[in-house]
Amino acid sequence: MYKIFVGDKPIILTTVAEEETNFKNYLLKNVNMSKVIKKLNKTELSEVRLIHKNPKKILKKFLKKLPNVVAGGGKVYNANGDILFIYRNDKWDLPKGKTEKKESIEQTSIREVEEETGVKGLEIVKQLDTTYHIFKRNGTYKIKVTYWFEMKTTYDGKLKAQQNEGITKVAWLNEELTKEALKNSYANIKLLV
Repeated sequence: MYKIFVGDKPIILTTVAEEETNFKNYLLKNVNMSKVIKKLNKTELSEVRLIHKNPKKILKKFLKKLPNVVAGGGKVYNANGDILFIYRNDKWDLPKGKTEKKESIEQTSIREVEEETGVKGLEIVKQLDTTYHIFKRNGTYKIKVTYWFEMKTTYDGKLKAQQNEGITKVAWLNEELTKEALKNSYANIKLLV
């Protein structure tokens, strides 16, 4: 099962059609994505479920429905076990960004964390779950596919928000501050943290 977020509401990819309560079922094969997104945005539905019989092909079939934007990001820990957060668009987020030509997803993730936060000396520890969310750019809905990596660093220098990307704050948050920040974050980030 996969979750693709439209704002904080999920589109769930599944092989099982259940009786509808506060959600709506659609067959993935012939779904109109624009109508589904509008329904999620403008109604009280808590989620939409897209059904396809083959669990191995369901994600691939879904990703063909809209243009894809590939990004990489990091959940970065410092020596104290604090997590690196950015503040953009009035929400706490983790640093991430789009891939550039001939760049591996790992290179993208490290470059984007460095650019958005000023943190250096990043080391990838392991790959985390990939997240998916739908956004609208220039009148077109797109799916952002973000590959996440857990990283560590011993960097203790100055944090520098990449303001031309709309980032207004960068901070190392301890466990208590992280819980508070997640109250004003995105559904995908809550799943990762």
